[in-house]
Amino acid sequence: MREVHTPLGPARVTATEPAGTVVGTLVLGHGAGGGTGSADLVAVTAGAAAAGWRVLGVEQPWRVAGKRIAPAPPRLDEGWTAVLTALRDDGRLTGPLVFGGRSAGARVACRTAAELGADGVLCLAFPLHPPSRPERSRADELTAVAVPLGVVQGERDAFGRPEELAAVLSGQHRASLHAVPGDHALTRSPDVVALAAVDWLAGVAGARPGDPAEVSGAGAGRPA
Repeated sequence: MREVHTPLGPARVTATEPAGTVVGTLVLGHGAGGGTGSADLVAVTAGAAAAGWRVLGVEQPWRVAGKRIAPAPPRLDEGWTAVLTALRDDGRLTGPLVFGGRSAGARVACRTAAELGADGVLCLAFPLHPPSRPERSRADELTAVAVPLGVVQGERDAFGRPEELAAVLSGQHRASLHAVPGDHALTRSPDVVALAAVDWLAGVAGARPGDPAEVSGAGAGRPA
């Protein structure tokens, strides 16, 4: 575990290295209600490392400080940016670089992908809108992602069901959507979450620059 100083206080980075050659780097952020130990993040970390990815789990400064409420999105982005800058300076961001995270962490990854040079974005349980408030959509954060985008969404997610995400991503030809059992917490089948994430990561690792990623449907390949 490494401590990284940011303008918001120290953040922590936990590295999980693959056994063999590193095929790429996946940087994962956590949600607003928990840290890097959530079931989906743990499963994706293990699965990605087994597939050859270096996985860097980022614990945001507010969590390190023991606070219970996350700061506003611009402050989350500021802390994340400082961490990514330090990791790049240390030469830790080798191979294809994917930003990812669950919920609020997924939003951070989307918002910073262009500025920080990500080659792909992996979203676990993207919070498209607050529960029962579809008019407060965050679709613009997803549609602004110009690199391959993978979204793994619970079938009963009150923050946005797969069919809602499919409607948003229908015009995004570098996006993929995977519907998995469960709700926003993604605790029902974390192994299925990991399988979906690793399958998408394999496409990023094998893609040539400029290759489009097909928009897959929620679940078993239905058009989004």
